[in-house]
Amino acid sequence: MAKKASARPQAESVATADRVLAVLTAFRRGDRALSLAELAERTDLVKSTILRLLVSLESYGLIIRLHDGNYQLGAEVLRLGSIFQQSLELETHVMPVLQDLVDETEESASFYVRHGNQRLCAYRVDSPHRLRLHIQPGDILPMDLSAIARVLKAFAKWPDDTTAAQIDLPIYSSGATDPHTAAIAMPVFGANLRLVGALALSGPVTRLTPDRAQEIRVYLYAAAMRLTKSLGGTFETPQTRRMAGE
Repeated sequence: MAKKASARPQAESVATADRVLAVLTAFRRGDRALSLAELAERTDLVKSTILRLLVSLESYGLIIRLHDGNYQLGAEVLRLGSIFQQSLELETHVMPVLQDLVDETEESASFYVRHGNQRLCAYRVDSPHRLRLHIQPGDILPMDLSAIARVLKAFAKWPDDTTAAQIDLPIYSSGATDPHTAAIAMPVFGANLRLVGALALSGPVTRLTPDRAQEIRVYLYAAAMRLTKSLGGTFETPQTRRMAGE
């Protein structure tokens, strides 16, 4: 009986935390402030409940009540965001994603970043096949017509330049850097929608054919979206919305 009595307050605490998070995450990119009515519409909570939650959120600096009665996110949110960015260790996010891609596709998975006018292989997990391109982390390659280089160039100024939104993703290339190698690549984004790097699968042209690339593109797409989310980013175009529905 004692366990049942203690379980109820715990459940109520979880429910309260869920409601608090619902209010905080109701704010979207582009919102300057939200009215109580807008918060109620976005959270499906009654106004009296939201008002009680807002009092607590204001006391922690997470929400500010403006003179016109609307609400906006407080400076504490910015502080927490900066802590997240400082504590972010790219390798811990990237390496599990690369390993999953290799397990799913049996092709080599890499993560590239721009290095001046070149591209640098930052992380890599090799294919289990003996026939593969031998690239190592730290290797620098040209910004050529390969899928990886094209991703890094096309999305370098995203989101200020949205012309890349019409690109068919993932990008596929064959024989661009090496006549015997093919690759498919996707962009990965972090906070403020800024490009972090390119996530890629590569293999010999005899194995990673256009048909094979079409088969495994869903794995690369999902991995890029997963990594983008873990890095605090978002990325959406008409084409990615179609991919998400496949």
